[in-house]
Amino acid sequence: MSSCKFFFRTLGCKVNQYETEAMQKLFEAAGYTAAEEISAADIVVVNTCTVTAVSSQKSRQMIRHAAGVNPNAVLVVVGCYAQSEPRVVEKISGVDVIIGTKDRARIVELVGQALANRGEKIFRVGNVDDIRTFEELPHAPHRTRAFLKIEDGCNNFCAYCIIPHVRGRVRSRSLESIRAECLALKAAGYKEIVLTGIHIGAYGRDLKGVTLVDAVKTVLDAANPLRLRLGSIESAEMTDELIALLKTDVRLCNHVHLPLQSGSDEILRAMRRPYTTKNFSELTARLVDAVPEISIGTDLIVGFPGETDENFSETLDFISKQPFSKIHVFPYSARPGTPAASMPNQIPPPLKKSRAADALTISRLKAKIFSKRLIGRTVEIIAETSERGIVDGLTKNYVRVYVPDDGIELGAVVTVRVEKIFRDGVFGIHIA
Repeated sequence: MSSCKFFFRTLGCKVNQYETEAMQKLFEAAGYTAAEEISAADIVVVNTCTVTAVSSQKSRQMIRHAAGVNPNAVLVVVGCYAQSEPRVVEKISGVDVIIGTKDRARIVELVGQALANRGEKIFRVGNVDDIRTFEELPHAPHRTRAFLKIEDGCNNFCAYCIIPHVRGRVRSRSLESIRAECLALKAAGYKEIVLTGIHIGAYGRDLKGVTLVDAVKTVLDAANPLRLRLGSIESAEMTDELIALLKTDVRLCNHVHLPLQSGSDEILRAMRRPYTTKNFSELTARLVDAVPEISIGTDLIVGFPGETDENFSETLDFISKQPFSKIHVFPYSARPGTPAASMPNQIPPPLKKSRAADALTISRLKAKIFSKRLIGRTVEIIAETSERGIVDGLTKNYVRVYVPDDGIELGAVVTVRVEKIFRDGVFGIHIA
């Protein structure tokens, strides 16, 4: 099969990106090579997303596009949309292999079957409730930042969210497996590791006597990275021990992402979120007090069923007062089979769009205010990309910094004096 070429298209979150890179590594290990464009591939894999209706629509469009551009390739559809709507995917012309959110580690084997039996559709979508163990996938050592997946699944079942239905319950990666991958990442020379998963704050709930703090300490001990960054974590799971680590270990990035979803307690209850605005506000105050220059990002859903003008006004007031550096704003999207999809008082799309615009205005202002604090200061970035004479990278507290490329090597630690606001971050001069 060494003459066969593969091509991936990926939608969705960092977990999907991690899983795509891992599947690419499986193909490479089996002797396949990557195609530079979709039309040159013998195998096309679409890794799908279904977190919103738009994500599902884009997944369908991408599948149809792949089938149209390269009808002779084996077309493989994997991921959350394939898990959520397998029969819809099955009916799309040109699809040869359907894999949900399990059996991705067998993708090379299943593609081999499809290549040997052209015209025979392979269907591997099982019940996510049957998944009880973490699926091991290899790391893909070619980026400046390494994503380390430590967990999959979610037990929360928030009223709006389809993810537990397509990802299953929490499955934690063993500390031994985390340590082994960390040693490989260390050998590959990574300076920054990002812990990722569907619900990393729940890490260890399916293991005995293990928590996220144990996973963090394992990574710090085994990989000893220059930086360790946490992925999104629920506010209720930001423990005293974790805050103490953020405060005392300089390798931990002073950046957290705490999904808020609403600034109205009434809406939070309807969403089945396990905290109040008071809980959330007390936590952000503690973080700002404990961790210097911390960047706090969040997610916000506007237009949830039953959200009144008063509820939304409460949300705007709340987020305005919070020390957020960035707010990801999502208009509510009804997902089939979730409680919120059948709730009364669904919000009209134009009103959801208007509310999203109002929240985004606050988000942009907060991002600009946070970034402006860096002007005149010296910061360190890890060079990530270079394009048209400009290199960019992130500070520890997640501000993107742009700097003229004077021969900077990607992956290098670069000291920059920040001069001005620029694009989605700041611009500066390389001083070391």
